[in-house]
Amino acid sequence: MHVPVRKQLIWWGAAAVALLVTMWLLGQAILPFILGAGLAYLLDPLADRLERAGLSRTMAVVVITIGALLIFVAVILLIVPVLIRQATALIDTAPEMMAQAHGFVAARFPELLPEGGTIGTALSDLGKAMGDQWSNVAQTLMSSLGGVISAVAILVIVPVVAFYLLLDWDRMVDQIDRLLPREHAPVLRRLASEIDKALSGFLRGQGLVILILGTWYSIALMFVGLPFGFFIGIMAAVLSFIPYVGVLIGGVTAIGVALFSFWGDPLWIGAVIAIFAIGQVVEGNYLQPKIVGGHVGLHPVWLLLALSVFGALFGFVGMVAAVPLAAALGVLARFAIERYRDSALYTGQTPPADPSPPILVELAPRGTVAADLRDAQLKVDRARARAEIETQREDLERGRN
Repeated sequence: MHVPVRKQLIWWGAAAVALLVTMWLLGQAILPFILGAGLAYLLDPLADRLERAGLSRTMAVVVITIGALLIFVAVILLIVPVLIRQATALIDTAPEMMAQAHGFVAARFPELLPEGGTIGTALSDLGKAMGDQWSNVAQTLMSSLGGVISAVAILVIVPVVAFYLLLDWDRMVDQIDRLLPREHAPVLRRLASEIDKALSGFLRGQGLVILILGTWYSIALMFVGLPFGFFIGIMAAVLSFIPYVGVLIGGVTAIGVALFSFWGDPLWIGAVIAIFAIGQVVEGNYLQPKIVGGHVGLHPVWLLLALSVFGALFGFVGMVAAVPLAAALGVLARFAIERYRDSALYTGQTPPADPSPPILVELAPRGTVAADLRDAQLKVDRARARAEIETQREDLERGRN
């Protein structure tokens, strides 16, 4: 007997609500476990590849863990301090750059910024606000970031959770597959495969693109001597997951800093522009098509919406879980649209009724039924004769007594 669709929807809806309530109530407590699970998910293909190369699962996980810890320590010691220092210096210098830009425009194009005009007053107020507040904001953000990085939960729990989940990842997937409702198991496997393809394609592909662009932008900008070039290059690469946003924000910031630092030397200003032009050409014509591809199905606008909504609802935990949830919701939305197009609501036609069970007809040689009837009648006669003999025997026994 099939479970009614309405009851199934209630069960699945209750499970989704329970998940959201858990994220809302226990967000900070489960954050290390979410990060550990995400790290194990990203590293599982590498562990599988090492297993195919001849290593045991345990040895593969140990090698990956040691490598990941070395990379993490190197990033914390070598890259993060430079980023923090350059970001703070850029924020401190921004009011001076804006004041210089305001003076240049006011001197060359006085009709654009008349004295006492709205635009000029707004720019002046913005420069003052930046000078007064941005340093405090930067110090707060950097101290918060340092607190997050130095937290015991992040440094200890995340690697431990990632290690054990990566060690048992394949067995966990098999156990979850066994727990799937048997009626819906094929559909759930298909949806899980599509979610995995979308999520892994975006995270691994876009992560590799960010790594390549970050290396190119930061090294090239540092080579031409642009102040804060390392921070600007990393910022432009990280924002490149949104098409044109990374190159736009990073390019405008870099060109503004170049105009402020290299004024009167157009060669280096042109070099900064060329760096971002080359990066954009390579990203658009090679990196995105070859590495990320068009099959990912995770639109940047959809991703930004997920980041905004889940971040507002669940804070930092929601922003961490926004990418996998956006991938899952995107696949479920496409599945719902597919079912809608097959439904009577879209086609306007009632779907055909399920066919009735077939009637099985057995073909036998002529006379088979008559022979079976004779055999059955013979058995009945024999049983009746035996019963009469038993009755007569009992009567004789009673007469003797």
